[in-house]
Amino acid sequence: MEELIGFSQENLWTEIWPELTLAMGAILILLLDLFLSKEKKGNNICGTLAVFFQLCLLVYHLFDYLLINHTFDRSSFSGMLRHGFQGDLIRTFFLLSSLCVSILGNRFLQMQKLRFGEFHHLTMLATAGLMLLCQSSNFIVLFVALETVALAFYPLVAYNRNSTKSLEAGIKYLVFGALSSALLLLGIVLIYGVGANPSAWSAVSPGPYGMDFLSFDYVALLLEANQGHLLLRAGVVLVLSGIAFKVGAAPFQIWVADVYHGSPMPITAFLAVSSKAAGFFLLLNLVNGPFEGMSEFLLPLIGFVATFTILFGNLAACAQAKLKRMLGLSGVAHAGYLLVAVMASMHLAGDSDRAVWVVYFYLYIYLFASFVVFGVMSLANLSDDSTHETEHYAGLLKEHPWAAISLLVGIASLAGIPPFGGFIAKLMLFNVAFEAKLYVSLVAMVVGVVISIYYYFGWIREICFEPKLRFDDAPPENPWSKLGNIGFIKWTVLICALVSFVLGLWQGPFGDAF
Repeated sequence: MEELIGFSQENLWTEIWPELTLAMGAILILLLDLFLSKEKKGNNICGTLAVFFQLCLLVYHLFDYLLINHTFDRSSFSGMLRHGFQGDLIRTFFLLSSLCVSILGNRFLQMQKLRFGEFHHLTMLATAGLMLLCQSSNFIVLFVALETVALAFYPLVAYNRNSTKSLEAGIKYLVFGALSSALLLLGIVLIYGVGANPSAWSAVSPGPYGMDFLSFDYVALLLEANQGHLLLRAGVVLVLSGIAFKVGAAPFQIWVADVYHGSPMPITAFLAVSSKAAGFFLLLNLVNGPFEGMSEFLLPLIGFVATFTILFGNLAACAQAKLKRMLGLSGVAHAGYLLVAVMASMHLAGDSDRAVWVVYFYLYIYLFASFVVFGVMSLANLSDDSTHETEHYAGLLKEHPWAAISLLVGIASLAGIPPFGGFIAKLMLFNVAFEAKLYVSLVAMVVGVVISIYYYFGWIREICFEPKLRFDDAPPENPWSKLGNIGFIKWTVLICALVSFVLGLWQGPFGDAF
């Protein structure tokens, strides 16, 4: 009886109030959309409410952990979730990303005449799942949270029912998402099968909650005591393979270009930022937590994947004519850069926090730069947003200077051009890679950055110069003639561009931690 009372006392629901509030807000949006008349639905009440709700939650969350409840490392739900300063940074990241996706989504939904309620409901539920996923400390919670996110993303990718490419992307994402989940679950099952075997107990002492065979603490002790066990190694590789699918690391990147190309523009941004970031937050927790005992086995594998990912992503992006495909493959290259930082955190055992902070800073820079780029792209009046090409941006600097300059800032930050935030993020990444003596990966990163300049500058050239003269009877489509109501998106793009520029000059607490 005392054990049951102690167990119930560990269920601290107040520790996950941001996730619960976001989930309740998602249900409220769905109910409101259900009972609104068609006229009121056309006025975008649900979309405006979703943006306002998430903005208030983000502001209060920042106010709470910065000024009211200064956070420290702690656990809840019998150790299944762990919270702290890094957890609050993760929450802030996903709330900010979800807010930007909702702002971009309102214009897209209005142009395509799609339903607002379900879109914002799924986006907010996916964000709540991502926040729980990255604070998980148990493989059951990890898998349930991951599948919650996946079930929200499947319909979001295929949300544009007016586009066959969106429906095709939804099917592909469903197939490859199911494959990645199957690999991850098989890896968890192998680890559980060995860990729950009584012969393994002698090497592992019970934790504060007894023999929880799927807790990160138990698995860490199990792998430390059985580093050469074949089934455990296979389980670890399968778990990391499932995560590699989510972040788009080669050779598991086969879905990225097609899904990015066909998805609605806001969901492409959501996949590029939140889904990728969740994979790396989770990867950091695993390789520096339960999988730390197998670092010697994992480092060569991750090193090969990182190098291959960097070179493949950049080389494949050079051959792309469609911008969304190019951005997807450049995102593959960015995943390779971040994998190098993950390796550095494993190498720098006594000073791994520096490499972890580099990952956090890089992902925040990637968030702001990506939403600048996708925000400007979402303003283009194209019949199908999968048709974006560089020629559609010819002369944009003269026609809409604010949009062109913002887009140039976003592209320059993604490319790592000074004095923008992306340059500092890559510089920090080179620094920790050099300190960790990852020389092969360091050379691959330098080569990758040089290659990326080619395809990024092709886009920059089109933005800055006048359209080319055409000798046929079909002039290029001008998607910038009538932008319509873009107030929210304009301010979002301008703020993100300003932050990208400021973080290139002053890194604030990230620079202090580094």
